[in-house]
Amino acid sequence: MNTLSISPSFSMSTSLPVSRLGRRTCIAAVVGALALLMNPAAMAQAWPSKPIKLVVPFPPGGPTDTAARIVGQKLAERLKQPVVVENRAGASGSIAAVQFMKTAPDGYTFMMLATPTLLAPHLYKKAGYHTVNDFTPVATLYDLPIVVVVNPTQMPTVTDVQKMITHAKARPGQLNYTSSGPGSFGHLSMELLKQMGGFEMQHVPYKGGVPAITDTIGGQVPLMYADLVAALPHIQSGKLRAIAVGSPQRVSVLPDVKTIAEQGFKGFDAVSWGGLLAPLGTPKAIVDRVAAECSQILAEKEIQDKLLNVGAIARFQDPAQLAQRVEQDYTKWGKVIQAKGLAVD
Repeated sequence: MNTLSISPSFSMSTSLPVSRLGRRTCIAAVVGALALLMNPAAMAQAWPSKPIKLVVPFPPGGPTDTAARIVGQKLAERLKQPVVVENRAGASGSIAAVQFMKTAPDGYTFMMLATPTLLAPHLYKKAGYHTVNDFTPVATLYDLPIVVVVNPTQMPTVTDVQKMITHAKARPGQLNYTSSGPGSFGHLSMELLKQMGGFEMQHVPYKGGVPAITDTIGGQVPLMYADLVAALPHIQSGKLRAIAVGSPQRVSVLPDVKTIAEQGFKGFDAVSWGGLLAPLGTPKAIVDRVAAECSQILAEKEIQDKLLNVGAIARFQDPAQLAQRVEQDYTKWGKVIQAKGLAVD
């Protein structure tokens, strides 16, 4: 329980020339302070009184960082306090997550959660945290569709998933695909599709989406399962051909590209996403306040358009919904990782 320490120099002795009104005022102040300390809702009303830190566990410029800055700017305007983005990259976000786990739960530090960080404990033997148990979910902010793209010069006849599978089966063990790295969401999604479709391709991992896309465009690897954020400009320019999206519904920026589910794989659902976490023990009133602000921010057409311009789709989920999503995806993709024996040193 919170306690209030009153200085010994403060006395209500009748020897002091304090009027009855003065005594009442002092007593009211003490009682009010005690009520504030013992009432989390009252504390939340006084929050925030200083800048808020938003940790992004990836380098600047990626989809998680971009979304954090878009939402963070509006959050700062609504809370009337600066929101300072701090990038702490490394090991799929696990380095930042371990540090964040030890942060004081005072409502002044939050962290972006993206799918790589969600799944890192399955991939890294010494990740140092458990995504489901060690954080407080606040809000989902965006969905990040992933897309299967091919080099149109290298694979001129491959225009859909079934033709890709036919192409792969005609060349057993010879067709390569790439992703942004071993254990990346693109990697896991293609492994799930291979499992469902009964075909084989060899994974050629890259360290990051940009070099992987660069070599797909260059023809070194003919096919990639990519983040829409990274692939969209090259799809629009014609350097890459999109043959499927992994989300259950088509995406508005690629309305003619069918989902994998539409192409013979009913129930296929592979969507990367990003959300906001707080340290365990953060007052519920503060968590609910931030979630409510995020809901209002993501309802703004301006914010939806800014996110869509980089290939992300504004998606709000409250703390309970995000908690359920974290647990479901952690379990679902953990099974894929275990079945494939995937691990990152």
